Amino acid sequence: MRIVSEGLGLVKTIKEIPREEYLAPGHRLCAGCGAPIVVRLALKAVPGPKIVVAATGCLEVATTIFPYTSWKVPWVHSAFENAASTASGIEAAFRALEKKRGVKPPKVIVFGGDGGTFDIGLQALSGALERGHDLIYICYDNEAYMNTGIQRSSATPRGAATTTSPAGSVIPGKQERKKDLIGIAVAHGIKYAATANPAYPVDLYNKLKKAASVKGPTVIHYFTPCPTGWRADPSRSIEIARLAVQTRVWPLYEYDNGVWKINVLVKKPKPVEEYLKLQGRFRHVLQPENKWLLEKIKKDIEENWNRLLKLAGIET
Repeated sequence: MRIVSEGLGLVKTIKEIPREEYLAPGHRLCAGCGAPIVVRLALKAVPGPKIVVAATGCLEVATTIFPYTSWKVPWVHSAFENAASTASGIEAAFRALEKKRGVKPPKVIVFGGDGGTFDIGLQALSGALERGHDLIYICYDNEAYMNTGIQRSSATPRGAATTTSPAGSVIPGKQERKKDLIGIAVAHGIKYAATANPAYPVDLYNKLKKAASVKGPTVIHYFTPCPTGWRADPSRSIEIARLAVQTRVWPLYEYDNGVWKINVLVKKPKPVEEYLKLQGRFRHVLQPENKWLLEKIKKDIEENWNRLLKLAGIET
């Protein structure tokens, strides 16, 4: 049975999104960073009491510089690798309080970067999903360990240059494909999972609303522009994010109780070069000697898009 949209407070335009802010301005996140957008919208979209758990990373460091905090809701800092475990314990404790004292549990929201989600936090996330804890896990994916020096993660896309996958004459950037986080999450039998993007705030807000309505674990995989690590112009972060969707690099889709849906059906994609050329981490990919790598990236994109079309039951 799919999530019933009626009564969830879904919106059609950005003007309908509530104006209340639960993340205070003045945080130290970089100009052009995509992370604060998903935080602001998540805290608006999730109704009622909520508790945030944040793994060590850019978001945690930049929003809680002692003695200040940008969070207007209860907030817990976990270690790099165990945000989902910390959230599981909090959720279980409130279930016990509900049973003993009738206390209504708050919704637990988890924020983790790609390093703390795809890599060192995957075991904790898998356990939380398998046990069925009532929480929303949001991975803000800037495609590398940005907070600790721009090292590659398993979320780093093929060809990207990082400090541990540098582009040189022998190896032109990372050679492995990006891990499929949504596929891994869905394999645990959860009810709802989705990708999201800051250039599509209405889609993002509505997906957060749907996730909040589910009793049990949900996962949102969020595209997070990082001007510092991507060597990109901070003023063009949303343009880059939009191009990620329009080139099919980052498809927007959701899994809703067994049904797959592509939210933005890109019938005529823009050339992937338009996306790559705005980021220094891909500069080498556009060199003539690396044409083979560009073709490999294009093949990855096409294969993934065709896979999603098949899952969504869309005939080409």
